[in-house]
Amino acid sequence: MSDRRTPTWADDSELHDEQGYGQRQDRQQSPLQGLQQGPPEHQQQYGNGNGNGNGNGNNGYPQQNQQHQHQQHQQYGNGNQQQYGNGNQQQYGQGGQQQYGQGGQQQYAQGNQQQYAQGDEDQRRYAQQESLRQYAQRAEAQVQQGQTRPRVQPTYPPYQQQAGGDQGGYVTETGSWRFDVHDRTSSYPDQQTYDTYAPYDPYASYTAVEPEAAPAPTAPESEKPGYTLPPVQESAWAVDGGRSKLLGRWVMLCVLLIQTGLSLRLRGTAFQDEALYIAAGHYEVGNILNGTPVPGDFEGYFSGYPKLYPVLAAMVDSVAGLAGVRIVSLFFMLGATALLYATTRRMFNVRAALGAAALFSVIQSTVFLGNFATFDAAAIFLLALAFWIVVRTGRSHILAVVLAAPPAFLAFGTKYAAGLYLPTLVVLAVLTAYRHRGVLALVRGALLGAAMAAMLGAAYVLTGSLGGISQTTTDRAKGADTATTILQHSSEWGGLMFLAALGGSIAYVIRPSMGEMPWLDKQGPGPGRFRRVLLGLLLTGTALLAPAYQIHLQTEISLFKHVGFGLLFAGPMAGLGMSRLVGPHFRHPQLGIMLYVLTLVFGMVQSQQAYSFPDSKEMTAILRTMVDRKGSYLAEEHEVPAYYLRDKTDYDQWQSTFGMDYKDKKGKQYSGPDAYRAAVKDAKFDVIVLRGTVTPEVDTAVTDALRGNSHYRLAAVSRFTTSKGDGAFRIWVKR
Repeated sequence: MSDRRTPTWADDSELHDEQGYGQRQDRQQSPLQGLQQGPPEHQQQYGNGNGNGNGNGNNGYPQQNQQHQHQQHQQYGNGNQQQYGNGNQQQYGQGGQQQYGQGGQQQYAQGNQQQYAQGDEDQRRYAQQESLRQYAQRAEAQVQQGQTRPRVQPTYPPYQQQAGGDQGGYVTETGSWRFDVHDRTSSYPDQQTYDTYAPYDPYASYTAVEPEAAPAPTAPESEKPGYTLPPVQESAWAVDGGRSKLLGRWVMLCVLLIQTGLSLRLRGTAFQDEALYIAAGHYEVGNILNGTPVPGDFEGYFSGYPKLYPVLAAMVDSVAGLAGVRIVSLFFMLGATALLYATTRRMFNVRAALGAAALFSVIQSTVFLGNFATFDAAAIFLLALAFWIVVRTGRSHILAVVLAAPPAFLAFGTKYAAGLYLPTLVVLAVLTAYRHRGVLALVRGALLGAAMAAMLGAAYVLTGSLGGISQTTTDRAKGADTATTILQHSSEWGGLMFLAALGGSIAYVIRPSMGEMPWLDKQGPGPGRFRRVLLGLLLTGTALLAPAYQIHLQTEISLFKHVGFGLLFAGPMAGLGMSRLVGPHFRHPQLGIMLYVLTLVFGMVQSQQAYSFPDSKEMTAILRTMVDRKGSYLAEEHEVPAYYLRDKTDYDQWQSTFGMDYKDKKGKQYSGPDAYRAAVKDAKFDVIVLRGTVTPEVDTAVTDALRGNSHYRLAAVSRFTTSKGDGAFRIWVKR
């Protein structure tokens, strides 16, 4: 291997001076090296046409179109004959093996020696380029063997023909080397490059180039990014995304199916209130259709207008019986849950809506009322409808809020206790429109309040006195239940959902949005803190209205049902609290699942306990053989046998144990328990049914009158079991 500082054209020992080049010294001699096929860029024909015998005026060499070979010398000849040209045979290199390249002389065409590339600048430049290329390869090999590479290794681009026919120089891609054809110099603009390649370049010269002044620093221009990521909401689902809506509806369907299963799992015969309202409905239908008188003043003590829900229940009962009426209640409660979902989604987002619906669907009052044929389910549905209309029309025309007045009025007429929540709707009408309407939102609330008041006034004029409002709602008889007991039971029946609503209200005040507020458009800020505080107080505080009012009445009768009214309005804040508990992107889903499961378990257990009333099936079967339309009957819960035996008895034939006035045979007037005692001694009743737990004082008076009474005998005992223990119906028959 030759020295790395010896170029290819200088390491051949057979170089000679037969063509007049003179003795080679240092860098002044021709650098021709192993001439190969011409560069493909030129496709140059070689030879000058003298003595070649190529024929047809050809210049000796056909155009070379194939890629030239590098890194090795080619030998032409070796005693072989070759045809070169059109029809003329020519011996190429005959008479011995001649190396092609290596700086020597070439013989062409049978003894006629011709100097190749004499005056041919193109081939000289190419030879020099090939020589330095071989040097670069040698340097690369030395590096691979662990030796030191020259610090500067120029790149020699191919020769380029300048415009006008002038031959320009060679310039590296970095501008570090150029070759001037006319002056035959290789100019190196830096000293290091010159020192490295000068020993091998016969035309080397050093040309210092002053470095260009660095441009003054300029402030970086802000480049517009090629792609901008869309904003990522903190909420797991987009507010108005089609995918989130579809997913929310499927989850909502699962929530409703769970609610349906929880309600339908409750089993039992007719409860006292169910039997009363359905039986009264039948009499009301007869009065409307046939004008038959109604037995009793239902308007005087019903907790709702008797010609609304009782009529609907009686019509369904005529077709599908008690089970059909309870299915109607289930539909009402499912509709209330669905409307709560729609309302919360409108106020916040899908996640909060699902949380509100999920919690409301499994609380004790919702599960219980879903299979209970009373006023309550219908009233809750109508309130939920009015609630949804108020929120839905928040951005509509200001008069659109009047659409909420009819369902709100019907809710009050169906269940008088629903009137406790009408002011919430009025205030909510202001809060949901204040951001968009300003002061006109107050007019919106006034319109809704005036519309409801006008409807109530018209109803009073048309229907007359509604004594049931005062007797069952506003002026209800006070009990003996303490505030501590009422608060304790209220917290058991709805405490978890109320805590979720309280947490949601606090979180909403602290932080207005977690991606769940469609009110927040991109151009303006969200609701102010004052409005957020008012909204939280309004909705969450509404859940306390029923317990507070019954603390005032000192009774918890029907409180387990009335709790659901307030939790309906607290539902949106409870759903928001559940959403904040889970966190953005479902960061803590286990917390939301735990809250839902706890509410579900409490709801299942409590609803089963509340629904556990005496099974009257056996008792009514026994009574069917003992009653007719002529007798008088006393029953502790007379509504149940009156409902089941209405085909054999009339309603006014039955006497309850809740109160009675009686004048004995001597003309003495009695009332209360004494009235029952005197009536039994006089054998007024043909059949007496007692179970001893509903009205203890009256039961004791009747039992004392039956003891030793020769007019009655104990005919049957029908036993039953409830969540409070075992019991029995005792049936006495007049002898």
